[in-house]
Amino acid sequence: MSAANATATPRRPGREAELLRLPSWCGTAAASLTVCVGWAATTWIALHLRADTTLHTAALFVHLASLVLGFGAVLAIDYYGALWLMGRKTLREVLDFTAPLHLPVWAGLGGLLFSGAFLHPDLSSPLTCVKLGLVLVLSLNGVQASALHRRLAGAVSGPVGRSLLIRGAVTAAVSQAAWWGAVAIGFLNSRH
Repeated sequence: MSAANATATPRRPGREAELLRLPSWCGTAAASLTVCVGWAATTWIALHLRADTTLHTAALFVHLASLVLGFGAVLAIDYYGALWLMGRKTLREVLDFTAPLHLPVWAGLGGLLFSGAFLHPDLSSPLTCVKLGLVLVLSLNGVQASALHRRLAGAVSGPVGRSLLIRGAVTAAVSQAAWWGAVAIGFLNSRH
């Protein structure tokens, strides 16, 4: 071994990995971009593809099943959040319960987006355009909710700051408004 190597400062294990780790906002930005691309792709499909009766029926079933899966998981997450705010659950209990529900939320939302493209949405209707906007808002809010979940997990050992509480309340309010708004418009559009 050379003298230079013998006197070199020892490296901390994992230092290289720490240097290569991207800031958390990069992951959130990448997820947001992915959501926007997926939303745009399904909108393009809806504009350019006409499904036959069989595909339309299958897409309708997938659409309704995805609504149950995604919105049901969102309702459970928001309910547990409300229990925490009322002091009936600890933050750790809420985070442990809600962490596995992110997968059904995203699976349901993805299923809604994809199947909706085959349901012949009337994109000339202002109501349908509002629904598409609500779907994009709730998708981007979901990306932000995942980031909020990570922030809350980091604050589980101490008191949660006011800004995180406000962020959680706004996230839940936006989620509920967008989901219920999209469901209501979908119901109204199905009657025509």
